[in-house]
Amino acid sequence: MSNSNSLSAQPPDSVPSPLAEPLNCTVQHPVNLGNVRHLQQKILDLNKAQQMAEFFSLLGDTNRLRILSMLAVQELCVCDLAAAVEMSESAVSHQLRALRAMRLVGYRKQGRNVFYSLKDHHVFNLYREVAEHLDEED
Repeated sequence: MSNSNSLSAQPPDSVPSPLAEPLNCTVQHPVNLGNVRHLQQKILDLNKAQQMAEFFSLLGDTNRLRILSMLAVQELCVCDLAAAVEMSESAVSHQLRALRAMRLVGYRKQGRNVFYSLKDHHVFNLYREVAEHLDEED
């Protein structure tokens, strides 16, 4: 049974419009419009937000994070990574392709061997900071 009183329709003129006031807060407090406008200039643009969402989505996979954890320790080839994370070489290669596409890992060839490592210090720092954050006690 639905309760029609719990969600009442609002008149069209009360719906926030992108052309109306930039922010429409209902809480009574002093508003610093200069600060609000300054903050609006700092909002992440849509394209960058989409790229970041894809980046973090890629990191939402347990196997990829385990691979990154190994590469945070040292450079490794696919067969060593596969043995360490107990996955097939094919599965590890598949994950590495995704990580390379997002520029999280790089590789170098030495003869017939390919060695993978974290792409740069940004990736290592991101990994380390998240790991440390999760280890913190409240």
